[in-house]
Amino acid sequence: MSIITENEKNKKQVQTLNELSKRKVVEHNSLITSIAKMDKTPLKMFELAVSCINTEEPPKDHTVYLSKKELFAFFKVDDSNKHSRFKEAVEKMQKQAFFKIKEKKDRGFEFENIVPIPYVKWTDYNDEVTIQFSDRIMPYLINLKKNFTQHALSDLAELNSKYSIILYRWLSMNYNQYEHYSNKGGRREEQVEEYRNPTISMRELREMTDTVNEYKLFTNFSKYVLDKPLEEINAHTSFNVSYDKVKKGRSIDSIVFHITKKHRADDNSYKLEDKTYQEAKAQKEESEKDLVFKAMESKYTKLLIENFLLSPYEMTDTALMAGLQKNVYPKYDELKTLRGLEGVKKHLSYVREKQEPYSKGNIAKYLKKAIEQYLPTVKRQDLS
Repeated sequence: MSIITENEKNKKQVQTLNELSKRKVVEHNSLITSIAKMDKTPLKMFELAVSCINTEEPPKDHTVYLSKKELFAFFKVDDSNKHSRFKEAVEKMQKQAFFKIKEKKDRGFEFENIVPIPYVKWTDYNDEVTIQFSDRIMPYLINLKKNFTQHALSDLAELNSKYSIILYRWLSMNYNQYEHYSNKGGRREEQVEEYRNPTISMRELREMTDTVNEYKLFTNFSKYVLDKPLEEINAHTSFNVSYDKVKKGRSIDSIVFHITKKHRADDNSYKLEDKTYQEAKAQKEESEKDLVFKAMESKYTKLLIENFLLSPYEMTDTALMAGLQKNVYPKYDELKTLRGLEGVKKHLSYVREKQEPYSKGNIAKYLKKAIEQYLPTVKRQDLS
């Protein structure tokens, strides 16, 4: 009998997790970039509560209803002490947790400190948990017409560090914009790529992670705020992320992240029933295949490999190869017309010698910038 009971319990937990996996969290970008003055448990609880909000039909009295079953499944709590741990987490969230929001206005910045969930109610005799959001936090959670981010609740479930959650939300914010502008247009290609390879200054990163007075040595900062969190993000979310340090003098000035998305069969970033989008996507994919094929056949690809600017592994990145063929190789054709193939070889040799470590995260962008800076010089020399 106990085996059947345990199996039934596991089955119900799996069903609950499957239901949670369909949930999305939608928040204003100002909330994403705010300082979360709380540890991982209140932050995850807040995200879980936000996933209950229907932005098309905002909850009455700013109130949503969770079940303890959902809470315990989301936090993977399955022990006799779980009710007291839940009570401690709620009390800690209400006594200590708040967001410090900084929002740019016409005359400067506006700052707000908001306790997001001031009221929680539950009983020891039923499953329902009542959560009421602060009226001050609601504008950041509903009526989101622009500057908002959507991410999967299931991605957050496995993150066990406050810094993992904060970085994941910020990376999602940038990658969402990359996907949006890649498919809908409205930004220059360089701007779109910057969303996939976002840069943040150390000052901003320390503020966002609330580590201005912690981990003073960069080795400690990188270990606890970057390396371990990104290891979690890469293992448990839809993203693969790496980063490069950008120096200014002898100190680290900023961090450049490089985001790629794992392909999933159930990826629903855009509506599947949108035929216009699907047709455009199919045309784009066909066009990309053609660009990749041409890049593979190009003599410039061989030259890049010979100069150690491109590796055979990187050749498996279809987006990279399509980008080279579309944005870089036509510029090499221009240089070849002006200086011959030897001129292209000399340029690539020079680029290899001057290559910066951060360029490896986005080699197509780096090569494009290098040739765009060099071509005007060549043309001026020909006019003189």
